[in-house]
Amino acid sequence: MQTVTRGFDPKDRVQFGPKAIPALAAAARELAFLLDRGYDVKHASTFVGDHHLLSQRQRMALARTVSPAPSLEDRRRKRLERPPAALALDGFNTIITLEVALSGSLLLRGMDGTLRDLAGLRGSYRVVDKTHRAVELLLARMAALGVERAVFYLDQQVSNSGRLRELLLQMAAGGPVRVEVTLDPRVDGVLSWMEGVVTADAIILDRCSSWYDLNSGIVRDMIPDAWVLDLFG
Repeated sequence: MQTVTRGFDPKDRVQFGPKAIPALAAAARELAFLLDRGYDVKHASTFVGDHHLLSQRQRMALARTVSPAPSLEDRRRKRLERPPAALALDGFNTIITLEVALSGSLLLRGMDGTLRDLAGLRGSYRVVDKTHRAVELLLARMAALGVERAVFYLDQQVSNSGRLRELLLQMAAGGPVRVEVTLDPRVDGVLSWMEGVVTADAIILDRCSSWYDLNSGIVRDMIPDAWVLDLFG
């Protein structure tokens, strides 16, 4: 299988490097200030991005990491300190972030503590050389935490979702965690009504009943050399 660096952009080491951090951190604080006062994230990020002459990728990073105070408080209230016996996982969201971490590509620490990437899905996905290891880490972490059942929800319309489903079931077979995989055309809508959700999707986090941050622990303990940028740390 061809080696793929998921989420890699050759300009990231400059655009998110040491010299760029002061401007990015200032822009993040300014965007948070505007969001707390009711400004729309699209218009606010455009205004802040123009002021600091940020690239489109830098603006995307800000939009994915910054959240208004009411949303942050609500997410903190619903965040689970320990996982329940059953988890509902936003499959592509969770796995792609781990693939990015394993690739040494940029990860962003959101204000809510979750890890997000800039890889993007755009309706197309393929299993790469990092996928097997990402699934391996997920299964090992859930087993260590005592999770008994894990339901992965994959976007049905995304290419190769069936292949990823087969890989998940194959790797979990006979293991301590009972894994189920559901292909659904409206994963966001389904997870938004659930509890024990694993995702970094802001819309789902705002709507679901409860959530658990699985990826942060995996990256911290099992991928210690991952590139994680925290503009608020």
